[in-house]
Amino acid sequence: MISFLKNLFSAKAEQISTEEDSMKKFLIVGLGNIGPKYTNTRHNIGFKIVDFYAEKNSLAWETAKLGDVTSHKVKGRTFVFLKPSTYMNLSGKAVNYWLDKEKIPVENMLVITDDLNLAFGTIRIKTKGSDGGHNGLKDIQNTLQTTNYNRFRFGISDAFAKGRQVDYVLGEWEADEDKQLPERLELSCKIIESFALAGITITMNTYNGK
Repeated sequence: MISFLKNLFSAKAEQISTEEDSMKKFLIVGLGNIGPKYTNTRHNIGFKIVDFYAEKNSLAWETAKLGDVTSHKVKGRTFVFLKPSTYMNLSGKAVNYWLDKEKIPVENMLVITDDLNLAFGTIRIKTKGSDGGHNGLKDIQNTLQTTNYNRFRFGISDAFAKGRQVDYVLGEWEADEDKQLPERLELSCKIIESFALAGITITMNTYNGK
């Protein structure tokens, strides 16, 4: 009986430890399309932000199942960064796989994406919402069967002529935008760390609209 109780308590303690560890892990997903022709396009700002963070912290990417991944620890928190290799329209498959593999709860995920409805460089962080016509978010929503996940939208503006939306989002940044990007990328790194260290509510209150 004593042996049974010891095993029971040991199993319970291990379960609690695993749950506590999972709450300290965060999946940071940068959305984009793979391949050099997409590298500096507006639609790839998610990739660009996590690439900038990785370079800033001397992190090396590893090509793994359904994406490139790297990880980083800050103040007891583990950041798992993901760039899906499924192309934008099938992002949900990669997101679902890595959430499950790393045993990260959905509330500890932040998806970084472009947004046509925001002026260039404007930040909007939300805990839920519609896909807003964004195919990457649409696939994540359909795969996870929920709209309740954190998203970090980076404004790319809607300065395109009628019928030219695809060309615009898959087009490269203008020269003046390129000059402003480094400051916006630095801010984005602060947002990523704030999300994990301070929480989504404080992060929204601090950075939305900036």
